[in-house]
Amino acid sequence: FILSICSIAFYVLQWYHRRVREAVVSTQSTGATQKNTANLDRETEELKHETVSKDFCVHLREARAKAGMTQKDLAQRINEKPQIVGEYESGKALPNNQIQSKMERALGVHLRGKDAGKPLQPRGKKKA
Repeated sequence: FILSICSIAFYVLQWYHRRVREAVVSTQSTGATQKNTANLDRETEELKHETVSKDFCVHLREARAKAGMTQKDLAQRINEKPQIVGEYESGKALPNNQIQSKMERALGVHLRGKDAGKPLQPRGKKKA
């Protein structure tokens, strides 16, 4: 009897981890930002994952508005779906350095770090 309870618990745990991995694969195939599966397995206790900061969201919205672009325009410039830009602006996206860098280059503004909100320096020239 105890052995059957342990085996049932084991199968339930395997099923849960399989579901988490399937959820990650489905979000990756839809173009959503990607997160390491091993990190998700470790974070199953909390069930909350790190999202982009509110500062990033604010700087992104301001820079996009200043550039006179819609979410769709920005998405086309960085070769992503408009939903991705919407997720970043609403603060629901999982951080992806590659996407964030593409947004910074497309808008010509730092969106992260101590220089957030300041224009990017042209390539080849260094700060004095």
